[in-house]
Amino acid sequence: MLSFVQRPWVGHLMALLAGALTTLTFAPFGQWWLGVVSMALLFGALEGCSMRRGALRGWLFGVGLFGSGASWVYVSIHDYGYTTVPVALLLTLLFVVTLALFQAITFALYRRLAPSRLDMLTFAGLYTLGEALRSWAFTGFPWLYLGSAHVDSPLSSLAPLGGVYLISLVVALSGALLWQLVADRRWWWLPALAALWMIPMLLPRLWVAPEGTPVPVALVQGDQPQLEKWTGEGQRSAANTYARLTRQLDDTPRLVIWPETALPMFADQARPFLERIQATLPAETTLVTGILQRERQQFYNSVIALNRPGEGYSKEHLVPFGEYLPFAGLLRGIVGFFDLPMSNMAAGGAEQSPLQVDPMRLGVAICYEIVYPDLVRQRAQDANVLLTVSNDTWFGHSIGPLQHMQMARLRALENNRYLLRGTNNGVTAIVGPDGRVTARAPRFTTAVLEGSVRPIEGETPFTRTGSWPTLAGALLLALAGGGLARYRRAA
Repeated sequence: MLSFVQRPWVGHLMALLAGALTTLTFAPFGQWWLGVVSMALLFGALEGCSMRRGALRGWLFGVGLFGSGASWVYVSIHDYGYTTVPVALLLTLLFVVTLALFQAITFALYRRLAPSRLDMLTFAGLYTLGEALRSWAFTGFPWLYLGSAHVDSPLSSLAPLGGVYLISLVVALSGALLWQLVADRRWWWLPALAALWMIPMLLPRLWVAPEGTPVPVALVQGDQPQLEKWTGEGQRSAANTYARLTRQLDDTPRLVIWPETALPMFADQARPFLERIQATLPAETTLVTGILQRERQQFYNSVIALNRPGEGYSKEHLVPFGEYLPFAGLLRGIVGFFDLPMSNMAAGGAEQSPLQVDPMRLGVAICYEIVYPDLVRQRAQDANVLLTVSNDTWFGHSIGPLQHMQMARLRALENNRYLLRGTNNGVTAIVGPDGRVTARAPRFTTAVLEGSVRPIEGETPFTRTGSWPTLAGALLLALAGGGLARYRRAA
């Protein structure tokens, strides 16, 4: 090990820096190669640590990662959550330090298992399992996964094979091997590191092929101001804007998409207006819009198809503090952020069918749902095109919407499906089954994006099996290193 790393403050700083560098791997920065560097720094900072110091440095890594990469939550809390700057800063800080506890737990366990010559296996395995834990605990926060940055890197072909977790595993293992090579001078690991990056370059990005003729589609972006949207004037503006943009369509698309809560009203209130818009469209064209629904005092964040009676989807995975409030009896009234409109949503069922817009079967994910790899994978099993609608206006001009778009692209690549992404002010786009953007509307403006998609049947290995093979492999790697460590201590 490099001698200066043994100083406590140096290791602490390395862990914090590793977290901050990881943010630069994601959109809009796109420096995916820094993921290996950040993992090398983190591995070096943890080398030789006690379990307690490993927890501290893991937590510092988390603070660096979420403090820089998830700083966009401040915009939601302050700009749209009716809170003062000090309160917004405090809530953002609490959010960051709480999320960082997942990293503390992960690397405390790592230091408990790790002391062996296979430390890098335990490190990579536990890092990946830590990401999976974060996607599940307290409804999950699957943001800033290490692999999400690699939709355009040489590792991208691993996505349809094993999903985002497989890429995270390879990047974490690569970083640990890089540290072994440079700092510990274990040059015999060079072939392994080279193989981790060369083998994916030989794999295909597409495991299934499009079928049939292209289907024309149009995505309408209304760019409605969030603070004005739910006023009477905001409702009229939204209705007029979406009607006007829809009437301007040049071609005859099979599908017209309006984004999440395009009209700031309930579906029963908007139904007459929506049916008039649908009536102006050709008979073979379907208008699909995100909208709120209410039923027996329950509110749902939904997507409905206008000329398809009974066709719709209600959001299954709700956002805590945004669409529902944990411990509502204790938190409501403390600060304005806990009293946001529509923060008492009900969840849709787990067994919802795709929207049928022949020849497309649309697997729907509303907003935040698109960041859950296995949830979208389940949608893709029954669908031949993916659809996600969102309202990223909540995050202003921050980096959050661009990260969101990057993760959506990875979902398209994992499942080799075209993805239609309709938003209020960006990023509205059509993504190909290889994860590359085929068409994109400018942000922060009213726009209509016209293009085409092709329905795709068949499944990638990831669509068939999901994340469990990768997570099982990560567990085996963690246990392999930990088992050798216990064997050496016993000997």
